[in-house]
Amino acid sequence: MAQLCQPESIFWCSGLPEERAFLTQEAVDKGVLIKLNQEKWPGCYYHRSNPNDVARVEQYTFICTPEQEEAGPTNNWAPPTEMYEKLYGLVRGAMQGRTMYVVPYLMGPSGSPLSKVGIELTDLRSMWY
Repeated sequence: MAQLCQPESIFWCSGLPEERAFLTQEAVDKGVLIKLNQEKWPGCYYHRSNPNDVARVEQYTFICTPEQEEAGPTNNWAPPTEMYEKLYGLVRGAMQGRTMYVVPYLMGPSGSPLSKVGIELTDLRSMWY
């Protein structure tokens, strides 16, 4: 993905307290976070969502399976190969001049056989908004 998106640099998020302090200060410096009264609310910040941010847009949400019937009757469907081609075209070079943040996460409790490990690739605009 780094070769495809061509970021200027890559930041691997580790979850360490020093990293949180660094990223929080960077967000404050850029005006994304506003530090609240630290005597009353230590470690608290004010953050506004980006008005362009949406959780999900139905017309752009697709189930990509080999067979259309597998998507179910109420979902948009597209063949996986067609969607990969479209998405790769959209992200090719999309992070030029920016930092790509690699954010690992765990869906479910640690140690559970049902938990899944994921990796989010994002830029700072997405992280902060």
